[in-house]
Amino acid sequence: MTAAIGAVRDPQAYLSEKEQDAYVPENHHVPDGTTPNLETYMYYAKIQRDREALSAKNDAEGGRSGGLISRIFNRSQESDSRSVASDGKNVAHSSEEGGSALVTAGEYRAASGALRTATWGSVFYLITTDILGPYSTPWAFQQVGYGPGVACFFVFGIMAAYGGCLLWWMFLKLDSERYPVKSFGDLGHRIYGRWFKYLCNILQSLQLVFNVGIIILQNGQGFSQITKFKLCFSVCNVVWTLAGMILGQIRTLQKFGNIANLAIWLNIIILIMTMAFVANSPPNYIASPSGTDTGPVITQAINLEPFQDQLNGIMQIVFSYGGAMIFIEFMAEMRRPMDFWKAMAYSQIFIFVVYMFFGLFVYTYQGQYVINPAMQGISTYGLQTAANTLYLVSGLIAAALYGNIGIKVIYNNVFVEMFGFPQLTVTWGKYYFAISVIVYWSIAFVIGSAIPLFSDISSLIAAVCIFQFTYTFPPFMILGYCMQVDATKGDGEFDINNPHAHRVDTWRDLSRWKRALFTKRGFFYVWNFLISLACLSCAALSAYSAINSIVSSFDTTHSVTSFSCKSPLDNS
Repeated sequence: MTAAIGAVRDPQAYLSEKEQDAYVPENHHVPDGTTPNLETYMYYAKIQRDREALSAKNDAEGGRSGGLISRIFNRSQESDSRSVASDGKNVAHSSEEGGSALVTAGEYRAASGALRTATWGSVFYLITTDILGPYSTPWAFQQVGYGPGVACFFVFGIMAAYGGCLLWWMFLKLDSERYPVKSFGDLGHRIYGRWFKYLCNILQSLQLVFNVGIIILQNGQGFSQITKFKLCFSVCNVVWTLAGMILGQIRTLQKFGNIANLAIWLNIIILIMTMAFVANSPPNYIASPSGTDTGPVITQAINLEPFQDQLNGIMQIVFSYGGAMIFIEFMAEMRRPMDFWKAMAYSQIFIFVVYMFFGLFVYTYQGQYVINPAMQGISTYGLQTAANTLYLVSGLIAAALYGNIGIKVIYNNVFVEMFGFPQLTVTWGKYYFAISVIVYWSIAFVIGSAIPLFSDISSLIAAVCIFQFTYTFPPFMILGYCMQVDATKGDGEFDINNPHAHRVDTWRDLSRWKRALFTKRGFFYVWNFLISLACLSCAALSAYSAINSIVSSFDTTHSVTSFSCKSPLDNS
């Protein structure tokens, strides 16, 4: 089937007149020759959601829903496989009737649907694996204290859930198999145009490659502790870069869901081990910035650190909720995107309860000696090595997930669209993907080794990128979407065969702006506009603080240098 599609440059040329009226291949124009407008995307999205709802109903009537636990951890795997198999049968039957050179609308829809195989149980694992947050939360509490830390965790959690719901709702309204939303940039493009798509893609690519670099740095620090700082720190980073290049060859999120299942349990084990070890051993004074100072552990309800340090600590909490940036990619590979809210709800509850409890527990026992990441603050070598070993595996899986999405974003939006590279589903596309993995991880290695300041670099990327995708962009995007929808209420009846004819005015006319702004949803508009401005201001201030911290850290005499053989944790 893939070969048949790849061999035909213009599949619509082989369709009957009736099929041409009903079928628009991906990335093609609508029947009147123009690019799709918002109403066109919504029209096909409604058809897509109805089809998915019918499929879910049929599965429920067939007794495939299972119990709560099975729905969380093994949801719909069998039913999805059956659906894909059924699509495959339809494709084969159609090909037999129409000939091997004929690519029918049914075949294209079946091929598109077959690529959507992830279940909400798999996505739950992916979201939770995606987050770097738990091991940074003790350091966040150390910077701000108990009270502000708990308050920020709660507020940021509520707002992250709000932003995630907005993204999910907009995805359902605008995604279809005819016009699939494959990335955050695609969703932004349908609301604000090409400039916003470019902005999202740049920030997303920047965040993902920095995330991989941060994990390389984190794994390098852990490996240097395992070797008792006898192995050059840059070599430690190289080891995990090479490992990532190998694991990163996995191309589909469904396969990542299988290993992400392992990663989440590894993370839980590491959290339990770290809490048990810090409760029964002294802090790691050597790795602490205070060096050999072995004074008593001090914890504070409100830490009166400089405002710059407090912002850096709060950005670690933002990291805990930093999965929204690739929520769209997860939904794009789900068989039933309407179920995404379940994966998001379970993962957000998990993050809020488990991560915050972990942060409070470790901070209580280590106070001012907390290390970021937390498991590297264990002082007993044997216990420290056990925790580090497990995290090296878990961190590598998370880094490979980041790299997988990051490479796809760059490859599809730069190499395919701008330079005509083949799609990842064809043979040459797979070869280019393998090469891209090597280049991507090499760049991440340079980032992690050039700025070996874990807390500062993670705070910077949280402020510049994560904050936007999780908190700033969703309310800004829903504002634009709702305004456009309200503006259509004065238009004529929509006709899919002539999708632009129903509009009575354009955005150059004051009448359209009046319908868009003066509606019953005025309070909702003001709320989202103010939230967007507040988030943008907070992100700018936090980015400034993180940059100042990096500059100050390199200026100190005890700071490690770029591409150094000395580990950042070796303060002896």
